[in-house]
Amino acid sequence: MAKKGQKYKHYPFLLKMQAVQMRLQGVTKREVAKRLGIYDVGRLKVWLRQYKLKGSKELQDRRGGRKRPLERDEYVRQLELENDVLKKWWEIQRKEG
Repeated sequence: MAKKGQKYKHYPFLLKMQAVQMRLQGVTKREVAKRLGIYDVGRLKVWLRQYKLKGSKELQDRRGGRKRPLERDEYVRQLELENDVLKKWWEIQRKEG
């Protein structure tokens, strides 16, 4: 748990990838952290799990990025869901009054 006023250290993508590659080659977490200057050894475990589950894309920092525009199919699906909600609301309104 974070302490009040604690600042988190952010690591660049290339450093994360280098750390993951070293771990995959069999270098210990402690040694990787020492060589690359990583403060929290537990971060290596998290990065390795993310890499194994979703690949290198998951290690990239996405904070503050722009949301990608919706694809046409996604946009249509979102509109259909909104329409369904409005239709249900309209039915409820008609029954009540």
